[in-house]
Amino acid sequence: MRLTTKGRFAVTAMIDLALRSGAGPVALAAISQRQHISLSYLEQLFGKLRRHELVESTRGPGGGYSLGRASAEISVADIIVAVDEPMDATSCGGKENCMGEQMGKCMTHDLWTSLNTKMIEYLDSISLKKLVDEQLAKGVSIDEAPVKRAISSQPVVKPIKITAPNSVFALGAALRK
Repeated sequence: MRLTTKGRFAVTAMIDLALRSGAGPVALAAISQRQHISLSYLEQLFGKLRRHELVESTRGPGGGYSLGRASAEISVADIIVAVDEPMDATSCGGKENCMGEQMGKCMTHDLWTSLNTKMIEYLDSISLKKLVDEQLAKGVSIDEAPVKRAISSQPVVKPIKITAPNSVFALGAALRK
């Protein structure tokens, strides 16, 4: 069994979210920028995390994602399972037909099944809160200033008041004066 980028990115993004969840919803664009993960990939992952009720989404200006449960109640196994990461070291997917339908399971099937059980138990024993606490102990800095969200990155400019005529008829009337 090997953990793919899907599982790694999901756990990393959830740690980032949990670190900053006290200040309200966190935008995926901000997580994407901080963790160097594609925004479209994060959107796919967070869709799955939302369906498993690990995160909640808030729409509109100032929206984003927040944790669906307390970080102490979310395990690494929950996150990995939510994003459909396979956690199986057997070659048969646990079906006990490693050698084919007629031959049954291979000689090492029980070894890999036992490894699967230990991996799941281990990942289930690590909470998101524990990972967040480890990051805080390492001195990870959290942006205290809320991310300013706007439709445009350009400042709003006051409209210029135009006193010129706005049609051919108004121009004709102005010239007659």
